[in-house]
Amino acid sequence: MDFAFTEDQLAIKESVAKLCAQFDDKYWLKKDKEGGFPEDFYKAMAEAGWLGIAMPEEYGGSGLGITEAALLMQTVAESGAALQGASAIHLNIFGPNPIVVFGTEEQKKRILPDIIKGKVKGCFAVTEPDAGLNTTALETKAERDGNGYVVHGKKTWTTTAQVADKMLLIARTAPKEKCKRPTDGLSLFYTDFDRSKIEVREIEKMGRKAIDTNQVFIDGLKVPLEDRIGEEGKGFHYLLHGLNPERVLIAAEAIGIGKAALARATQYAKERIVFGRPIGKNQAIQHPLAESWMALEAANLMAFKAAWLYDNGKECGAEANSAKYLGARAAYDACERAILTHGGYGYAKEFHVERFLREVMIARIAPVSEQLILCYVAERVLGLPKSY
Repeated sequence: MDFAFTEDQLAIKESVAKLCAQFDDKYWLKKDKEGGFPEDFYKAMAEAGWLGIAMPEEYGGSGLGITEAALLMQTVAESGAALQGASAIHLNIFGPNPIVVFGTEEQKKRILPDIIKGKVKGCFAVTEPDAGLNTTALETKAERDGNGYVVHGKKTWTTTAQVADKMLLIARTAPKEKCKRPTDGLSLFYTDFDRSKIEVREIEKMGRKAIDTNQVFIDGLKVPLEDRIGEEGKGFHYLLHGLNPERVLIAAEAIGIGKAALARATQYAKERIVFGRPIGKNQAIQHPLAESWMALEAANLMAFKAAWLYDNGKECGAEANSAKYLGARAAYDACERAILTHGGYGYAKEFHVERFLREVMIARIAPVSEQLILCYVAERVLGLPKSY
């Protein structure tokens, strides 16, 4: 049993940290205030080859695993970029997974190189206003029309739709009542984001302003047959294949934010003098920060255990879900404690920790709720009856 990263993995962390250092706290504070996709950061990551870290080498990727991808994403978040930086490249890192696994050779050659080079930006059109986490209740329809489909429907919480060229879309190609199982009849597409048939409305939100989140309304979008990934009606099962890697990446990103907040709180506690002594001398300050270090390290072990299991072809559902739950919780606590350590200054934007707290909330909410993770572990690990 070896918990150490290899020299190559540590080199990834070092190289990514150096690149991220070019985009300092002032850069991300400005993005947090003004918004606007971090195009220069995205371009720098693409030019350095990081967008294809987990993609096959024959299409221009590095052919590495989710372990290396998680290390990359955690380093980005820990740099102070938090989720504004991580979410700018998140879809490139994990989004193409269904294409890699279930796409044809022609699709891989046509689609993957541009994603890896950062030539196209994509969005993930899955969630709908009336479906939420119940993916089987999706109502967006893709109806056959000659040698292709016509899509009508609406999506919500669609990230980067303002800047997207492409979208990974799941839509119903067969009515649920005609399917043996509710998970049947959904198909997956990777297609052009044709704005003449798609209306995008941005959702104002509490954090991660640089990365837009939207409602998307699709009316008569034509999708050629060659843009369907895999077989018709099996899109839900293709999506499931990518859920565990995404949970690992979200966990790693959250933990990175927690580490960033903890580092700033610790430094402040060393420097802030009250009543003639640094506040870090007081156990009321020390103990919560020490507890957060332990919680973050424990969550990190679970995250990279899940990554190792996935990379070695082993079942990792319980570990990936648990890592997402534990990582988000530990990071949230660390961010809250960082604000409280700073006192009134923690409420000021110039110290950044309030930004971390606003952004880390996303990891607690998405892409799956804490309650459903608890249900999953209760049912799949403990063998308790299904509760919903």
